[in-house]
Amino acid sequence: MALRVLIVDDEALARMRLAQLVCELAASGDPRVELVGELADGGTALDWLRERDADVLLLDVQMPGLDGTELAARLQALPRPPAVVFVTAHAQHALRAFELEAVDYLTKPVRRDRLQAALARVARRLEGAAGNGAAEPVIVVTERGRLVRVPLTDVLYLKAELKYVTLRTARHSYVLDDALTELEQRLGERFLRVHRNAIVARSAVGALEKRSADDDAEEGGEGWAVRVSPTDEWLTVSRRQVGAVRDALAATGL
Repeated sequence: MALRVLIVDDEALARMRLAQLVCELAASGDPRVELVGELADGGTALDWLRERDADVLLLDVQMPGLDGTELAARLQALPRPPAVVFVTAHAQHALRAFELEAVDYLTKPVRRDRLQAALARVARRLEGAAGNGAAEPVIVVTERGRLVRVPLTDVLYLKAELKYVTLRTARHSYVLDDALTELEQRLGERFLRVHRNAIVARSAVGALEKRSADDDAEEGGEGWAVRVSPTDEWLTVSRRQVGAVRDALAATGL
């Protein structure tokens, strides 16, 4: 069955460009898509979706009245909320897109191959939902001017350093602008606060040990630290968090 695509953008030329790309993809059949409408504002789109169905919204972020992020949040109250692919000229909204569980985030001018990949991702998500599968949550980061979707299952830890946060995976490090406390609220129970400047994935904690000051313990001599697998890095555990970390590790059998 073809994906039903609804375009919501207040700029007529942007709607025309997206509609042309969707029609080209529909003609190619990869993926199978169908353009079901083009709307100019969020309020009209919300009314439209209360009466009709769409599988995915190509949604502009900045619009007068009800903007894209507000519309995406309200869609969650619908019985069958469509998937959302944000389309905008401004990359600074990427982390908000993650919070709203957008499938993808495209920057204007939209390239056909990027739109094709985004719609294919929506199709896979819907197939997974039909099979009782769940979409894998991600963190959207900006690297060298491009947006990268990092699956939460790949994240080992996040550590605040000066005015930014480092996100570490087994193979790469990324820099985020968001505050660590805000990220912690989004990430949920699979991550563990070990220090005021560090959050670690529970699955990545290999050991909790006492270490000397020369081994990255807190100032004042010996202190606790966790070993992060698979990188074998050590992160300091604050005295205030030792009990909570120990309890969390005991609950997982470590």
